[in-house]
Amino acid sequence: MDILTYSGHLLSGAWVTVQLTLYSSVLGLFFAFVLGVGRVSDNPFVHGLSAGIIEFFRGTSLLVQLFWLYFALPMIGQTLGYDWRFPPMLVGTLALALNIGAYAAEVVRGAIQAVAPEQYEAAKALDFSPRQTMWRIIVPQAVPEMMPSLGNLAIQNLKDTALVSLISLADLAYKAEQLRNFTQDSTTIYSLLLLMYFGMALVVAGLMKLAERYACRWRAGGNT
Repeated sequence: MDILTYSGHLLSGAWVTVQLTLYSSVLGLFFAFVLGVGRVSDNPFVHGLSAGIIEFFRGTSLLVQLFWLYFALPMIGQTLGYDWRFPPMLVGTLALALNIGAYAAEVVRGAIQAVAPEQYEAAKALDFSPRQTMWRIIVPQAVPEMMPSLGNLAIQNLKDTALVSLISLADLAYKAEQLRNFTQDSTTIYSLLLLMYFGMALVVAGLMKLAERYACRWRAGGNT
């Protein structure tokens, strides 16, 4: 087998990695905003629940979370008389999203708390409700501050997708290991693997840079 043949086999896994990265990043961003806003809530229950979820998923290994969802949860369901077996893609997406969402929630929290107190006072003077203040005044100003850190987390999320190969999801890392076992050509295959992950990371970084520029223009009213 030559490099062209290797690449063709690996590209099928790369497509799964791209899908997994996209799905988990979008879902993780949703979790990040829900938990991040919850962390700055005045409601003690919401604040405590959000903090607990964030610390749990930041404080436990992504690999263990993945194994728990894929192997342990179905056994618990079986004990209770339910079928809680889920496809590897769904399990991988959920585990990655919860993990990256917990880290990103702290980015969201920090950006929200960095907004000048005068903005809250102005919103109160305009008789905005707390919800209106948060989503119409505070979050739009906080988003540009979040973008650099969210970009780093998006790249980290892409790299973390390699772990799903351990639950038999045929992503890029899984396909590479299959190929290596068949050909024993570790040097070529792992070199291609490095380059492919690097290429995808560059694409993610570029997209996040564009999103960051758009967010800054949005904050400035399109004048930058």
